[in-house]
Amino acid sequence: MKKFFSTFLRCGLTGWCMEIIFTSLLCLRRRDMRLMGTTSLWMFPIYGLACLLSPICRLLKNRPVFLRGSIYTALIFTTEYYTGKSLQKKELCPWDYGHSRFHIKKVIRLDYAPLWFLAGLLFEHILLPSDHPAHQKQIHNP
Repeated sequence: MKKFFSTFLRCGLTGWCMEIIFTSLLCLRRRDMRLMGTTSLWMFPIYGLACLLSPICRLLKNRPVFLRGSIYTALIFTTEYYTGKSLQKKELCPWDYGHSRFHIKKVIRLDYAPLWFLAGLLFEHILLPSDHPAHQKQIHNP
């Protein structure tokens, strides 16, 4: 249980940091050089749920990166959809993608798929043990 809690915290904090960086970079589009990043307290447990990817990461560890990232993206979209719809019912959802032409029910943006692909691989790096080959540099002997 202690390991689960520790992993949940790492995933939650990683997600928060990613979101703050992403939203601050969006300020560049508006030429707002203050680069104010934002998030919501609701996002911490949502990102923390990435710890549940751990068994899937272990199952996929020897598969091609495109397959792994695609599966993580689908799972992240699924989580985003269900948590977003739950929060919408209570009028608490901190995001609304209704302005995007690529939205699904205002809680998923399909154009964010490449970002979730990369986020999934980052969470994989956090979740797999440090002795996994993905964490070690490849050394080629001549």
